[in-house]
Amino acid sequence: MARRVRPRLWFLKAIFGLLVALAIPLRAQAAQDPAEASPRDIGVVTTAAPVELGAPPADFQRIDQGGLALEFPASVRSRVEPLVDEIETARGRLSKDLGQSVLSSVYVRIARGPDQMAQLAPVGWPPYDYAVGMAYPSAHLILLSMQAPVTWEATDLAEVLQHELAHLALDEAVAGHHVPLWFNEGLAMYESGEGRWLRWQTLSYAALGDRLIPLSDLDRAFPRDATGVGLAYAESADVVRFLARDADRARFGSLVQRVRVGVAFNRALEDAYSTDVRKLEYEWREDVKKHLRLLPLLTGGGLFGALTGALLMAAWVRRRRHAKAKLAQWAREEAESDVARVAHRANPALAAPDVIPDDGPPRVPSMPVVEHEGRWYTLH
Repeated sequence: MARRVRPRLWFLKAIFGLLVALAIPLRAQAAQDPAEASPRDIGVVTTAAPVELGAPPADFQRIDQGGLALEFPASVRSRVEPLVDEIETARGRLSKDLGQSVLSSVYVRIARGPDQMAQLAPVGWPPYDYAVGMAYPSAHLILLSMQAPVTWEATDLAEVLQHELAHLALDEAVAGHHVPLWFNEGLAMYESGEGRWLRWQTLSYAALGDRLIPLSDLDRAFPRDATGVGLAYAESADVVRFLARDADRARFGSLVQRVRVGVAFNRALEDAYSTDVRKLEYEWREDVKKHLRLLPLLTGGGLFGALTGALLMAAWVRRRRHAKAKLAQWAREEAESDVARVAHRANPALAAPDVIPDDGPPRVPSMPVVEHEGRWYTLH
């Protein structure tokens, strides 16, 4: 009996080993996808002159509602309208988390792709060539692309919008004063919830391998390699999660308020949490090890590792298929919109499409800026 069972066990192990071998490169490829790994940065308009925006294309429509303005291709209106509720929800959540009212004015421009995104950007301040979303806090402006550069995958507009809204809200809450890059990007990742599972796994392996990056190294820049930037984002989001725990929610708001009135971030952090930054970082590292130490045991090898690897591979394939299906759907809707537009021009008696009157884009407020020690700051 034992002789019969033994070959079967070896066969099962071989199958699971094959699944793990297939899953690892796919997982690595997904983690290093430029659309996911590249930093989503913040556009800084370093001029006191009014911000000049390119005119939207003729087929664009606009929604105006309570300090919110969205401009977008007419053919994607059905996908843009739900974003109004997304912004209203984010406005309430971010106001609560930051301890003050934010996002009273938001202007969102949605492009079909990266090239059109550049056309919709402030003149002279184009988006970064890897970005699917850009926030220009001094102009209360967000740019979104429906397709990602390089991969040309469909963008999760709601998720990217949440990320950029967090950047706008934080800059407004701290009145343009400096906060570390890890805090800025960490808040955006934490609020949007993007890549939660991958961040958790990345952070777990780094913590148990004693490879966590000191927060002082993430003040003004993130690593440039895919592995390093992934860990930087994972750390940043989790430190913000640690600081904003329910028990410390009032402290978090106090931290933001102190920065707003001009207190340096590290000093504000010490005052709000009644401890120094070094000790807070140590407590966070211990918290990471306590909560994540079991993850590699479940994903690193054996039966659980093989099954987890297979699930990751299936999720990656499913995400790719979903993105392709979404792009195909968008292409069909664009084609149908074009046909309807041509038919209307040929026969003006046909009912005109439902277009919101366009009185021109809302005026984008300009903010004066000053330079201090090589960095630009917005004056509010």
